[in-house]
Amino acid sequence: MRFRRISFPISAVLSIVAMLLFFTHGLNLGVDFVGGTLMEVQTKSGPADLAKMRSAVGSLNLGEAQLQQFGAPTDVLIRIPQQPGGELAQQQAAQKVRAALGDEIDVRRIEVVGPRVSTELLAYGIFGLLVAIIGIFIYLWFRFEWQFALGAMIANVHDLVLTIGFLSLMQIDFDLNGIAALMTILGYSLNDTVVIYDRIREMLRRYKRMSIADLLNISVNSTLSRSVITHVTVTLALLALFFFGGHAIHAFTATMLFGVVLVGTYTSIFIAAPILIYLGVGYGRQEADEPAPKEFVAEVASDKAGAAKPAAAKPATAKR
Repeated sequence: MRFRRISFPISAVLSIVAMLLFFTHGLNLGVDFVGGTLMEVQTKSGPADLAKMRSAVGSLNLGEAQLQQFGAPTDVLIRIPQQPGGELAQQQAAQKVRAALGDEIDVRRIEVVGPRVSTELLAYGIFGLLVAIIGIFIYLWFRFEWQFALGAMIANVHDLVLTIGFLSLMQIDFDLNGIAALMTILGYSLNDTVVIYDRIREMLRRYKRMSIADLLNISVNSTLSRSVITHVTVTLALLALFFFGGHAIHAFTATMLFGVVLVGTYTSIFIAAPILIYLGVGYGRQEADEPAPKEFVAEVASDKAGAAKPAAAKPATAKR
């Protein structure tokens, strides 16, 4: 708990930086949210010549098209902005690109999203995220106490803010997969926080006079092995998806790796638990030197017993 004097200022600074990045640098919104056409192509003969492909696509006057290599040297992602004329114009633009690149490429995937659909998807995605946060807050208030619900919400908003800052900094494509990643981070981080909160509530009922800082330390330490094992397992699965899952889920797994593994673990231990001190949990308790549970102080007790033996032997030596 003493690290809260370091973790809170660090988190505050990082949150401010993340918000500044969001408002100045912005998010790299995908086709789902801004509309347009996304084409995934693969060259047949050797690595892709991006300069030649950009020249061929640029001569079509389709706006500022973006070409990006991903995965294997033969894989290229082509993003075409919205075309006037609706979805039909978007499909025609994709056909023009295919004709301009000729038989040198295989088209593996084409996604076309109109402006109306993209606006609705963005609005529904944000609305769904807000509903999830409010629903979680109400449930935790009902299940625990308002201090626990508020503490969990502060921790979750902290996770989302830092993750959005990471997306803005790295310019990772933010589409419906990004919304799914944020929702997953929200649920996963909350699950880890609730496990710790449940142990804190159990300790509050069992030890009425233990200081709140010691009680929080014991609660976090008693659930630490579970948190480590869970996060390592999730990390291994996400790393496999990140390196071998392909471009379709690359943005999702990259967001999850940062939000769940780095931010979520840190937040549950160094933000969600110590913030209960400032929210008044355990306020008014008659704190005293109540002994901690035996299973957590076995080593300390053995050390004290070992240190007591020489002290008892001194009088006997003096008597001789």
